[in-house]
Amino acid sequence: TKVTTIEEANALIVRHGERRKSLGYDTDGVVVKVNAVWQQNILGSTGKDPRWAMAYKFPPEQAETTLRDIVIQVGRTGVLTPTAVLDPVKLSGSTISRATLHNEDFIAEKDIRIGDRVIINKAAEIIPEVLRVAVEKRTGEEKVFHMPTECPECGWPVVRKNGEAAVRCTNPHCPALGREGLIHFTSRDAMNIDGCGPAVLLQLQERNLVKDPSDLYLLTADDLMELDRMGAKSANNLVRAIAASKENSLDKLLFALGIRHVGAKVARTLALKYQTMDALMKATQEELAQIPDIGQVIAESVVTYFGDPGNQDYVERLKELGLNMKMLGTAASNENHPFYGKTMVFTGTLPTLDRATAQTMAQEVGAKVTSSVSKKTDYVVAGADPGSKYTKAQSLGVTILDEAAFRRLLENRDAQSSR
Repeated sequence: TKVTTIEEANALIVRHGERRKSLGYDTDGVVVKVNAVWQQNILGSTGKDPRWAMAYKFPPEQAETTLRDIVIQVGRTGVLTPTAVLDPVKLSGSTISRATLHNEDFIAEKDIRIGDRVIINKAAEIIPEVLRVAVEKRTGEEKVFHMPTECPECGWPVVRKNGEAAVRCTNPHCPALGREGLIHFTSRDAMNIDGCGPAVLLQLQERNLVKDPSDLYLLTADDLMELDRMGAKSANNLVRAIAASKENSLDKLLFALGIRHVGAKVARTLALKYQTMDALMKATQEELAQIPDIGQVIAESVVTYFGDPGNQDYVERLKELGLNMKMLGTAASNENHPFYGKTMVFTGTLPTLDRATAQTMAQEVGAKVTSSVSKKTDYVVAGADPGSKYTKAQSLGVTILDEAAFRRLLENRDAQSSR
């Protein structure tokens, strides 16, 4: 639809917002664009976004329903998470019967009670959550919820440390930790074992075929064919997928271990720094805390994990089963590389490299890639239409590289900025 004024554009957005529920497909907003190509060329774009187009996001849809119960789920780190059980209600194209309640502080802050009429929406249009309580509709029969003092999975006491919102199970061998740990281990960002989803893992546990992730590497096609809806072809494909995961790089394995506070980014940072599992396991808390983006909390968590004899035996078993324990695709040591330890920002469109690839190449030699330019930035790699980051880098005197200079330095050859 073509409009000629901002007022007409605003009116169009309002009309589309009113008719979105009657459409045969989901929609979350309206894009307003400058129509004339010559004006688009003048306005240009940033590295990935055109300046001649603007997206207006509709407020998330809301629905009202009854909160029938609050159940507890135990995650892979032992955290007890309350979940609302709702009367099913249609919301943004799907039927919602559960919603996250995050933690007991969230429940107390919103004064959520069992039996309440609640207003829900989808956070980021994806995750159902309780927005607020319809307090005016209370009957007096609603029940105040209290977090359990014992883990619903194993019966061990739970604890909440000072300064934390999370309530945790104190049993290091809680069955829930094993189940959720398996799901995490096989997930896409970890070992990425295709065909090994939660339903398959649950059956493997129930049949005592798998107790911890190391047992996955002992499975045969015959073992897998005992599972429901698992034929010979699927079983053989899964065996091959499990075997292929042995070749994953160290950063994937580190993330898969489920060390507290070690996400995918931190796992990669540690793998790039130490290059091998053995070297990381010998690292001290003081050494780890000095690494950019690590700090004392993560350092303590890593040292605690690898200091546990059970975890040491687990890692050794994975090694004996043939899992790769080295960082792949990087030099043995990058400490003398021009980009090692440097903070880099990428902006604009590079001639031959997409931005994600260029960033990964820099990270693999030890650079820290950030999204904004500051006095602490060492290099800005700029392509076509670099935008405000380029201008700020100039004003701060930050070294600016084009793709050719970036590649020369990446190959550890002397280069000067061409800008």
